[in-house]
Amino acid sequence: MSENNIVMCLNDLPADATFPNGMAAVDCEMMGLNVFRDRLCMTQVGNGAGDVWLVKFDGSDWDAPNLKKLLTDSRTLKIFHYGRKDIVTMQHYLGVMTTPLYDTKIASRLTRTYTEKHGLNALCVELLGVQLDKTVTSTNWGADELSAAQLDYAAADVIHLHDLKQKLDIMLKQVNRVHLAQECFDFLPVRATLDLAGWEDEDIFAHH
Repeated sequence: MSENNIVMCLNDLPADATFPNGMAAVDCEMMGLNVFRDRLCMTQVGNGAGDVWLVKFDGSDWDAPNLKKLLTDSRTLKIFHYGRKDIVTMQHYLGVMTTPLYDTKIASRLTRTYTEKHGLNALCVELLGVQLDKTVTSTNWGADELSAAQLDYAAADVIHLHDLKQKLDIMLKQVNRVHLAQECFDFLPVRATLDLAGWEDEDIFAHH
């Protein structure tokens, strides 16, 4: 990751963080998958120009005005890979709903119908020829000190999202599903609100 400028931050994004192409890649690390039990530990943000900010939360300060400004900025598109859990977690801990959104996993499911492999690594391998190191997937993100391997892993989750979006946009046009994808992206905040309200594991559109 030496070609990228990776910056550790405590509890907020730096005020001078810039996003020259109007897009920010975003990902989160939590203590677990239960948003009410397992706190937000880190929010990673990349600008697609080589800068990555790793915002580490100590669990005592959720003010984060600069990060919240970015998450709610209508002029900056936030790119996620499976953003549903991330935006739910940030809504719960930071108190803001992230918008507007783009989700590479949703785009992958709408285009790569020839496979069931829609994980970030599978996308990076097929579309970018990049193999991600996933050896620290399950780790203690709440530790006071994080290892170099943990930091590299966290940064990798946002470094490639801009390039993936570019590839997936082409594929969405090829299958004439750009509008459908956008409607899915626009629905994500509603899906997150349903999750927080207790309908995470229920399909309210199901017949039974």
